Amino acid sequence: MQIKFDAEQDFQIQAIEAITNIFDGQPRARTQITSALGFAALSNQLNLTPKQLIANLNSVQEINGIEQDKELIPIERAVETAEGKQLVRFFNFSVEMETGTGKTYVYIRTAFELFQRYGMRKFVVVVPSVAVREGVLKTLEITRTHFRKEYDNTPYRYYSYDSANLSQVRQFALSESIEIMVMTIDSFNKASNIINQTTDRLQGETPIHLVQAARPILILDEPQNMESELRVAALAALNPLFALRYSATHRNPYNLVHRLTPYEAYRQGLVKRVEVAGVEKKTDENQVYLRLDEVKSEKKSFTAKIAIHALMKNGTVKEQVITVKPGESLEKKANRPEYGDFVVEEININDQSVLFTNNSEIRVGESKGADKEAIFEAQIRYTVQEHFRKQKRLREKGIKVLSLFFIDRVDNYANEDGLIRVLFNKAFNELKVNSEFKDMDADKVQAAYFASRKTKTGEVIIEDSKTGESEKDKDAYDLIMKDKERLMSFEEPTCFIFSHSALREGWDSPNVFQICTLNQTTSEFKKRQEIGRGVRLAINQEGDRVRDENVNVLTVIANESYENYVAKYQGELENEYGSGNLAPKPSNARKPASAKLRKGFELKPEFKELWNRIKHKTRYAVTIDTQKLINDVVKEINEETIRPREIVVRRAKLEAKGEAFTTIQTAERSMGEGYQINSVPNITEVISSLLERTTPPARLTRNTLLEIFKQASSTIQQAALKNPFEYASVASRIIKNKLADQLVEGIQYEKINQYYEMTQFIDIPSWEDNVIPSPHSIYDHVIFDSDIEKEFVEGLESREDVKLYIKLPKWFTVPTPIGEYNPDWAIVLEKKNEADEVEDVLYLVRETKDTLNLDDLRPDEKRKIISGKKHFENALKVDYKVVTSSKGL
Repeated sequence: MQIKFDAEQDFQIQAIEAITNIFDGQPRARTQITSALGFAALSNQLNLTPKQLIANLNSVQEINGIEQDKELIPIERAVETAEGKQLVRFFNFSVEMETGTGKTYVYIRTAFELFQRYGMRKFVVVVPSVAVREGVLKTLEITRTHFRKEYDNTPYRYYSYDSANLSQVRQFALSESIEIMVMTIDSFNKASNIINQTTDRLQGETPIHLVQAARPILILDEPQNMESELRVAALAALNPLFALRYSATHRNPYNLVHRLTPYEAYRQGLVKRVEVAGVEKKTDENQVYLRLDEVKSEKKSFTAKIAIHALMKNGTVKEQVITVKPGESLEKKANRPEYGDFVVEEININDQSVLFTNNSEIRVGESKGADKEAIFEAQIRYTVQEHFRKQKRLREKGIKVLSLFFIDRVDNYANEDGLIRVLFNKAFNELKVNSEFKDMDADKVQAAYFASRKTKTGEVIIEDSKTGESEKDKDAYDLIMKDKERLMSFEEPTCFIFSHSALREGWDSPNVFQICTLNQTTSEFKKRQEIGRGVRLAINQEGDRVRDENVNVLTVIANESYENYVAKYQGELENEYGSGNLAPKPSNARKPASAKLRKGFELKPEFKELWNRIKHKTRYAVTIDTQKLINDVVKEINEETIRPREIVVRRAKLEAKGEAFTTIQTAERSMGEGYQINSVPNITEVISSLLERTTPPARLTRNTLLEIFKQASSTIQQAALKNPFEYASVASRIIKNKLADQLVEGIQYEKINQYYEMTQFIDIPSWEDNVIPSPHSIYDHVIFDSDIEKEFVEGLESREDVKLYIKLPKWFTVPTPIGEYNPDWAIVLEKKNEADEVEDVLYLVRETKDTLNLDDLRPDEKRKIISGKKHFENALKVDYKVVTSSKGL
């Protein structure tokens, strides 16, 4: 299997451009070895002033709908260099992308773009763990052919930092190509790390000093794990030019430039839908039940959150989460005498535990009183059943199903008689009889990866053995961490994966369809992180992404009630994004439902007429009015400011070291933005710079670009000659936007001899919480994805003049220059006169939004709606409109 990559996905391109546009106006660096901090290196360069950077940052933030920052947020630390202690100061820019949407691909491609546009070429990818490191290296490996094609075989090297191969550090500093070095934070955050020690292998030099000389760009993967003072100081010790921070769950976003929220990822169909199957024991009300969820320090006191079985006012016993302090009795909190012996004696923040006066102790994530074995058995059995069911359904689509188990203790699986291993083998052997797994051994279908250990030098390596079968462990590690394609292949029998915490971050597989949590999620590992291991869209045996919403469903089998799990998960999202911008809550896997087609729907006259009007496919042609495009671009570019280049003078001295001379910089001074230089680019260089920046579909002819320059104001022309790189950055952005607008404004659709078939309508699986009865639809229920859609359906059903409506399926799309457009609704509406007689029957297509002002929408969303209107009204003669409710039909 070879996984395929799409270079034209808008949501990824937007994240890439958010970073590259911060440096608009930065001239492309020449290939020149310089001296910095006492070492020769081909280093990254940044000539923009903080004033220019904040202006660019605010422009990017405005485009992406992010609150504008008033200032850049630097990190400053005093670090050891070859020339003694020096102050290192660098800026940070953050990209937030929902897990499963290609964050690693985005930052690798961003490195290529920074090289192509600005000549920046030295990158250090810093990761928090071995699991994340292996995931990054795997992505670099499987995208190699893709990026060579996209960037015309631009030479680049990638490698994992290896303390036994320090020659790669010298190569990193001196190489002219793109260098991508992947490092775990633990490999350089202590004085004892080899990179921080003088070594004969580098002629007595210290490896980190070579890295410092290269002024690397840091790419921080999951930077929320690098916020401690020790780790921040380690990052500063690399002397970075700046840092790019990528995560779905930033703790400190610094200067945020792009945000792809869970809601947007769901709305655009970029991730799997999530359902939850809760497993809890309902018959243990008479037992004393405890579960410690959290301990924390508040001002001068310690508190703990504990789940208990409390007596409610109506006489029932229900699980309730309470907050307690030392000295408090659970008996009073639960209103039950069974808790009489449980008085809080101590809350220990370091151990994350609570001790009671009866000497009973419980740690965060632990539970007592519930029948753990019975719950584990039910979870495992449900997971195996669901795995068999999904594999049977998805095999014909070429999709191999994987299931991931998070376990409570390593010994419960690693030992041959471990509880979880025994329960899994039992469930698998009992359930496989009537499945395609009937001839397979339980040992052949499972593999595990638990942890890593550190050597004395701080390097992170895989444990030699957890079970005494080191070779088997190594094979499992290679399969899970390094050979994802084989893991997703039908030729590989392994399909059940077990882990404790090592796979909770940085690792995922597109074909994980079940996640079974045989533990309690603590505050350190959020439910969102667990779910993130399986939300990526599935891949078939050809390596293609499968975008079928009925396929892409992740089932979480939790060891708590559905209500508790979802409440905690939604709470995490609300804390991050507020309550107004959330994806639909996970559905209840134990309450399935479906939208079923009504028998004979295709025979109803109103449906036949509606379908005959909207079913036709079209093709489009675009015409570009070159003069109008020039006028529009010139009008906007004349309102821009083209900043002049800033000239920096650096003074250096030669110093003898043995038989050689070393150049040492001694001073640096800015000559100001208005300082003139003798070498002034000519018009040809200006147009050439612009040609480099305008890529298809925004590529214009040299004559058109020249005409834009000639018609611009004299102020703009003079500024462009002084700083062609800045002019190219500004002009290319305006050209791209104006060209996209004109492509849509001038689009013409015509019907072709192809159309959507009625037979494409099928029953749609869903859940009870996501369907609403629909007497006037061709389905007995309509599936809704938001409150707006639910209210719209309720409104349609309340109107007597609505005779029939269809929520148009995902496969019903309209081609546009900026991607496929899926309209929302097709409706049959009767128009009556004052005598309540039908005067006319209207056949409508309606798009539901929360605003009628298209300028409030994202630019591409607006352009798709404009294109859709022309498809329906001009080519198919069907009325099309954007509405906010059913009252506006």
